[in-house]
Amino acid sequence: MRAMLGTLLPLAAGMAASAAFAGEVQVAVAANFTAPMQAIAADFEKDTGNKVVASYGATGPFYAQIKNGAPFEVFLAADDTTPAKLESEGLTLPGSRFTYATGALALWSARKGYVDDKGEVLKKNQFTHLAIANPKAAPYGLAATQALDKLGLTQAVASKIVEGQNISQAQQFVATGNAELGFVALSQIYKNGKITGGSAWIVPASLHEPIKQDAVILSKGRDNPVAKQFEDYLKGPKAAAVIKSFGYQL
Repeated sequence: MRAMLGTLLPLAAGMAASAAFAGEVQVAVAANFTAPMQAIAADFEKDTGNKVVASYGATGPFYAQIKNGAPFEVFLAADDTTPAKLESEGLTLPGSRFTYATGALALWSARKGYVDDKGEVLKKNQFTHLAIANPKAAPYGLAATQALDKLGLTQAVASKIVEGQNISQAQQFVATGNAELGFVALSQIYKNGKITGGSAWIVPASLHEPIKQDAVILSKGRDNPVAKQFEDYLKGPKAAAVIKSFGYQL
Protein backbone atom coordinates (compact mmCIF):
# COMPACT_ATOMS: atom_id res chain seq x y z
CA MET A 1 0.00 0.00 0.00
CA ARG A 2 2.82 2.33 0.96
CA ALA A 3 4.61 1.54 -2.32
CA MET A 4 1.45 2.27 -4.29
CA LEU A 5 1.06 5.62 -2.55
CA GLY A 6 4.67 6.37 -3.39
CA THR A 7 3.85 5.84 -7.06
CA LEU A 8 0.56 7.72 -7.05
CA LEU A 9 1.73 10.83 -5.18
CA PRO A 10 4.28 11.97 -7.79
CA LEU A 11 1.73 11.21 -10.52
CA ALA A 12 -0.92 13.32 -8.81
CA ALA A 13 1.60 16.08 -8.22
CA GLY A 14 2.56 16.01 -11.89
CA MET A 15 -1.08 16.23 -12.98
CA ALA A 16 -1.70 19.15 -10.61
CA ALA A 17 1.39 20.93 -11.92
CA SER A 18 0.23 20.36 -15.50
CA ALA A 19 -3.20 21.79 -14.67
CA ALA A 20 -1.62 24.74 -12.90
CA PHE A 21 0.47 25.60 -15.94
CA ALA A 22 -2.37 25.17 -18.47
CA GLY A 23 -3.09 28.43 -20.19
CA GLU A 24 -6.26 30.06 -21.46
CA VAL A 25 -7.35 32.58 -24.01
CA GLN A 26 -10.30 35.00 -23.89
CA VAL A 27 -12.16 34.92 -27.21
CA ALA A 28 -15.02 37.11 -28.46
CA VAL A 29 -17.10 35.06 -30.90
CA ALA A 30 -19.82 36.13 -33.33
CA ALA A 31 -23.10 34.52 -32.29
CA ASN A 32 -23.56 32.65 -35.59
CA PHE A 33 -20.39 30.68 -34.82
CA THR A 34 -21.52 29.48 -31.37
CA ALA A 35 -22.00 25.78 -32.14
CA PRO A 36 -18.82 25.33 -34.20
CA MET A 37 -16.83 27.25 -31.61
CA GLN A 38 -18.06 25.06 -28.78
CA ALA A 39 -16.91 21.97 -30.68
CA ILE A 40 -13.57 23.50 -31.68
CA ALA A 41 -12.90 24.77 -28.14
CA ALA A 42 -13.53 21.30 -26.71
CA ASP A 43 -11.12 19.76 -29.25
CA PHE A 44 -8.54 22.45 -28.58
CA GLU A 45 -8.62 21.86 -24.83
CA LYS A 46 -8.39 18.10 -25.30
CA ASP A 47 -5.51 18.36 -27.79
CA THR A 48 -3.47 21.10 -26.10
CA GLY A 49 -4.49 21.20 -22.44
CA ASN A 50 -5.24 24.91 -22.82
CA LYS A 51 -8.66 26.47 -22.44
CA VAL A 52 -10.79 28.79 -24.55
CA VAL A 53 -12.96 31.17 -22.53
CA ALA A 54 -15.53 32.25 -25.12
CA SER A 55 -18.10 35.05 -25.07
CA TYR A 56 -20.80 35.08 -27.76
CA GLY A 57 -22.63 38.08 -29.21
CA ALA A 58 -23.07 40.49 -32.09
CA THR A 59 -20.04 41.83 -33.91
CA GLY A 60 -20.98 45.52 -33.55
CA PRO A 61 -21.22 45.54 -29.74
CA PHE A 62 -18.01 43.48 -29.52
CA TYR A 63 -16.23 46.19 -31.50
CA ALA A 64 -17.39 48.82 -28.99
CA GLN A 65 -16.35 46.65 -26.06
CA ILE A 66 -12.89 46.05 -27.52
CA LYS A 67 -12.48 49.78 -28.13
CA ASN A 68 -13.40 50.36 -24.48
CA GLY A 69 -10.77 47.95 -23.16
CA ALA A 70 -12.61 44.62 -22.84
CA PRO A 71 -10.18 41.80 -21.95
CA PHE A 72 -10.63 39.83 -25.19
CA GLU A 73 -7.46 38.46 -26.75
CA VAL A 74 -8.86 36.96 -29.97
CA PHE A 75 -11.87 38.12 -31.97
CA LEU A 76 -13.88 35.92 -34.34
CA ALA A 77 -16.15 38.38 -36.13
CA ALA A 78 -19.14 37.80 -38.40
CA ASP A 79 -17.61 40.05 -41.06
CA ASP A 80 -14.23 41.09 -42.41
CA THR A 81 -14.66 44.85 -42.07
CA THR A 82 -14.74 45.05 -38.26
CA PRO A 83 -11.44 43.21 -37.70
CA ALA A 84 -9.91 45.30 -40.50
CA LYS A 85 -11.10 48.46 -38.75
CA LEU A 86 -9.59 47.34 -35.45
CA GLU A 87 -6.38 46.58 -37.32
CA SER A 88 -6.29 50.09 -38.83
CA GLU A 89 -6.81 51.51 -35.34
CA GLY A 90 -3.77 49.67 -33.99
CA LEU A 91 -5.79 47.37 -31.72
CA THR A 92 -4.60 44.05 -33.17
CA LEU A 93 -1.45 42.01 -33.58
CA PRO A 94 -0.17 42.95 -37.06
CA GLY A 95 -0.38 40.13 -39.57
CA SER A 96 -2.78 38.00 -37.52
CA ARG A 97 -6.01 38.70 -39.38
CA PHE A 98 -7.39 35.96 -41.65
CA THR A 99 -10.72 34.67 -42.96
CA TYR A 100 -11.72 31.62 -40.94
CA ALA A 101 -15.09 31.01 -42.65
CA THR A 102 -17.54 32.31 -45.22
CA GLY A 103 -21.08 32.11 -43.95
CA ALA A 104 -24.40 31.34 -45.61
CA LEU A 105 -27.79 32.90 -44.91
CA ALA A 106 -30.95 30.82 -44.57
CA LEU A 107 -34.66 31.56 -44.34
CA TRP A 108 -35.90 29.19 -41.65
CA SER A 109 -39.07 28.12 -39.89
CA ALA A 110 -39.37 25.76 -36.97
CA ARG A 111 -42.37 24.25 -38.76
CA LYS A 112 -41.74 21.41 -41.18
CA GLY A 113 -42.85 22.22 -44.71
CA TYR A 114 -43.48 25.90 -43.97
CA VAL A 115 -40.51 27.26 -45.95
CA ASP A 116 -40.20 25.92 -49.50
CA ASP A 117 -36.85 25.30 -51.15
CA LYS A 118 -37.13 28.41 -53.35
CA GLY A 119 -38.20 30.92 -50.71
CA GLU A 120 -41.59 31.53 -52.34
CA VAL A 121 -43.10 31.80 -48.85
CA LEU A 122 -41.63 35.31 -48.69
CA LYS A 123 -43.42 36.45 -51.83
CA LYS A 124 -46.74 34.98 -50.69
CA ASN A 125 -46.39 37.20 -47.60
CA GLN A 126 -48.96 35.31 -45.55
CA PHE A 127 -46.92 35.30 -42.33
CA THR A 128 -47.29 37.69 -39.39
CA HIS A 129 -43.67 38.05 -38.23
CA LEU A 130 -40.31 37.77 -39.96
CA ALA A 131 -37.27 37.71 -37.68
CA ILE A 132 -33.89 39.16 -38.58
CA ALA A 133 -30.83 40.22 -36.61
CA ASN A 134 -30.20 43.94 -36.14
CA PRO A 135 -28.60 44.90 -39.48
CA LYS A 136 -26.60 47.70 -37.84
CA ALA A 137 -24.93 45.30 -35.39
CA ALA A 138 -24.99 41.88 -37.03
CA PRO A 139 -23.67 41.12 -40.55
CA TYR A 140 -26.25 38.36 -41.03
CA GLY A 141 -28.96 40.91 -40.36
CA LEU A 142 -27.43 43.19 -42.97
CA ALA A 143 -27.30 40.29 -45.44
CA ALA A 144 -31.00 39.64 -44.75
CA THR A 145 -31.93 43.23 -45.61
CA GLN A 146 -29.83 43.04 -48.79
CA ALA A 147 -31.64 39.86 -49.83
CA LEU A 148 -35.05 41.40 -49.22
CA ASP A 149 -34.01 44.43 -51.26
CA LYS A 150 -32.78 42.29 -54.16
CA LEU A 151 -36.07 40.38 -54.09
CA GLY A 152 -38.04 43.64 -54.12
CA LEU A 153 -39.78 42.78 -50.86
CA THR A 154 -38.41 45.39 -48.47
CA GLN A 155 -41.54 47.53 -48.34
CA ALA A 156 -43.94 44.60 -48.45
CA VAL A 157 -42.56 42.97 -45.29
CA ALA A 158 -41.35 46.06 -43.43
CA SER A 159 -44.22 46.07 -40.91
CA LYS A 160 -43.72 42.37 -40.14
CA ILE A 161 -40.03 42.44 -39.25
CA VAL A 162 -38.96 41.74 -35.67
CA GLU A 163 -35.32 42.42 -34.89
CA GLY A 164 -33.09 40.42 -32.59
CA GLN A 165 -30.07 42.04 -31.01
CA ASN A 166 -27.95 39.36 -32.66
CA ILE A 167 -28.43 36.30 -34.85
CA SER A 168 -28.96 34.04 -31.83
CA GLN A 169 -31.92 36.10 -30.66
CA ALA A 170 -33.37 36.17 -34.18
CA GLN A 171 -33.14 32.39 -34.29
CA GLN A 172 -34.80 32.17 -30.87
CA PHE A 173 -37.75 34.24 -32.10
CA VAL A 174 -38.36 31.58 -34.75
CA ALA A 175 -37.56 28.57 -32.56
CA THR A 176 -40.09 29.68 -29.93
CA GLY A 177 -42.81 30.44 -32.49
CA ASN A 178 -42.82 34.19 -31.83
CA ALA A 179 -42.05 34.55 -35.53
CA GLU A 180 -43.23 32.05 -38.12
CA LEU A 181 -39.97 32.39 -40.02
CA GLY A 182 -36.77 34.36 -40.06
CA PHE A 183 -33.36 34.87 -41.57
CA VAL A 184 -30.69 32.98 -39.63
CA ALA A 185 -27.15 31.78 -40.14
CA LEU A 186 -27.19 28.42 -41.91
CA SER A 187 -24.79 27.14 -39.24
CA GLN A 188 -27.50 27.49 -36.60
CA ILE A 189 -29.80 24.98 -38.28
CA TYR A 190 -27.38 22.78 -40.21
CA LYS A 191 -25.14 19.88 -39.22
CA ASN A 192 -23.34 17.23 -41.27
CA GLY A 193 -25.01 18.03 -44.56
CA LYS A 194 -28.62 18.51 -43.54
CA ILE A 195 -31.10 20.88 -41.90
CA THR A 196 -31.47 19.79 -38.29
CA GLY A 197 -35.14 20.73 -37.82
CA GLY A 198 -38.03 22.62 -39.35
CA SER A 199 -37.79 23.80 -42.96
CA ALA A 200 -35.41 26.17 -44.71
CA TRP A 201 -34.33 27.87 -47.89
CA ILE A 202 -30.61 28.50 -48.28
CA VAL A 203 -30.49 32.04 -49.64
CA PRO A 204 -28.40 32.26 -52.84
CA ALA A 205 -25.12 34.08 -52.25
CA SER A 206 -25.95 36.33 -55.21
CA LEU A 207 -28.67 38.03 -53.14
CA HIS A 208 -26.27 39.54 -50.61
CA GLU A 209 -22.66 40.57 -50.15
CA PRO A 210 -20.28 37.72 -49.20
CA ILE A 211 -20.34 37.01 -45.46
CA LYS A 212 -16.59 36.71 -45.00
CA GLN A 213 -15.80 36.15 -41.34
CA ASP A 214 -12.37 37.21 -40.14
CA ALA A 215 -10.47 36.33 -36.99
CA VAL A 216 -7.71 38.42 -35.46
CA ILE A 217 -5.46 38.42 -32.41
CA LEU A 218 -6.16 41.57 -30.43
CA SER A 219 -3.57 43.74 -28.72
CA LYS A 220 -4.41 42.21 -25.34
CA GLY A 221 -3.45 38.79 -26.71
CA ARG A 222 -0.11 39.94 -28.07
CA ASP A 223 1.90 38.38 -25.22
CA ASN A 224 -0.27 35.33 -24.64
CA PRO A 225 1.16 32.30 -26.49
CA VAL A 226 -2.19 30.52 -26.19
CA ALA A 227 -3.77 33.20 -28.39
CA LYS A 228 -1.38 32.35 -31.24
CA GLN A 229 -1.75 28.64 -30.53
CA PHE A 230 -5.53 28.91 -30.79
CA GLU A 231 -5.41 30.90 -34.02
CA ASP A 232 -3.09 28.29 -35.54
CA TYR A 233 -5.48 25.57 -34.38
CA LEU A 234 -8.38 27.40 -36.02
CA LYS A 235 -6.47 27.25 -39.31
CA GLY A 236 -5.81 23.52 -38.96
CA PRO A 237 -7.56 20.51 -40.53
CA LYS A 238 -9.47 19.44 -37.41
CA ALA A 239 -11.12 22.84 -37.00
CA ALA A 240 -11.71 23.05 -40.76
CA ALA A 241 -13.68 19.80 -40.67
CA VAL A 242 -15.89 21.17 -37.90
CA ILE A 243 -16.43 24.48 -39.71
CA LYS A 244 -17.43 22.74 -42.95
CA SER A 245 -19.82 20.42 -41.10
CA PHE A 246 -21.89 23.46 -40.11
CA GLY A 247 -22.33 24.64 -43.70
CA TYR A 248 -19.57 27.25 -43.88
CA GLN A 249 -17.15 27.58 -46.80
CA LEU A 250 -13.45 27.97 -46.17
